[in-house]
Amino acid sequence: MKRFLSRAFALALVLVVGLMGCSGAPAGLSGNYRQDTLAVIESLRTALTLPDDAPQKSAAQAEARRLINDFAARYRRDSSLAKLSSFTTMRTALNSLAGHYASYPNRPIPEKLKQRLEQEFKQVESALKREA
Repeated sequence: MKRFLSRAFALALVLVVGLMGCSGAPAGLSGNYRQDTLAVIESLRTALTLPDDAPQKSAAQAEARRLINDFAARYRRDSSLAKLSSFTTMRTALNSLAGHYASYPNRPIPEKLKQRLEQEFKQVESALKREA
C-alpha cells in the first residue's frame, strides 16, 4: 500500500510540474509577484516536507532549484520590489536553501534550516497580506 501511495504521489507531482511548465508564462512564473511568491513558497514547502527516502525527493529538489533560479531571475532587478519586506525576506530564504543545495547536494536539509525557512515563509506570507 505504501508503495502504491508513493507512486501515486510521484505521478501527481509529475503532472503538476508538467502543467506548470506548460503554462506559457516565461520560466513558469506568471509575472504577478504576489501569486508567484506564494506558489514558490508552496512548492518549496512540499520539497522540504518530503521524507528523505521518498522516490520523488530528487525531482522535488530539482524543481525547487529551478523555481529558486526562475524567481531570482524574474524579480531581482525590479527596483519597486527591493524595498518590500516580503521580497527581502524571501530572497534570504531562497539564498539559504540554494546555498544548501549547492554546497551539500546529497545531504538532507538540517532540521534547524527547515525551521528557519518555515519561519521566513510565514513572515513573507504575513508581509504579503499587509502589503496587498
